Amino acid sequence: MSERARVLFLCTGNSCRSQMAEGWLRHLAPERFVALSAGTDPVGVNPRAVATMAALGVDIAEQRSEDVRDFLDDPPELVIAVCERAADSCPSLPGATHVLRWPFPDPAEAQGDAQEVLAHFRAVSLAIRERLEGWLAAGGSPLGSGT
Repeated sequence: MSERARVLFLCTGNSCRSQMAEGWLRHLAPERFVALSAGTDPVGVNPRAVATMAALGVDIAEQRSEDVRDFLDDPPELVIAVCERAADSCPSLPGATHVLRWPFPDPAEAQGDAQEVLAHFRAVSLAIRERLEGWLAAGGSPLGSGT
């Protein structure tokens, strides 16, 4: 692949799951993909997502919430929806944009004390990383040469 494909991670608020996924892809395969994220109703990056990723060795502190509508004129090659609500409300993107659905629980809805909430953020972040590692190992379909 001579030019890196753009992968947009989509969730509703673009505050947790999509931000963590963007950070993981940027960390795991910067030479293969341009990692992006957006929301159908962006609300800003959740500080717990930033802290969780930092504890795992990935810096997302400079990432910002984007609106998916900002990508209508220049859509990415792939959208990975990390929540069903965002997948269902995503505007139609023109061109040959593929859409994958990878729903994960929303860590922003976690209940409990600070330790329990951060444990939930970590569990979701690690689940996203595991899903991305499997996807990359399979070739990054539908964009790569794998299945």
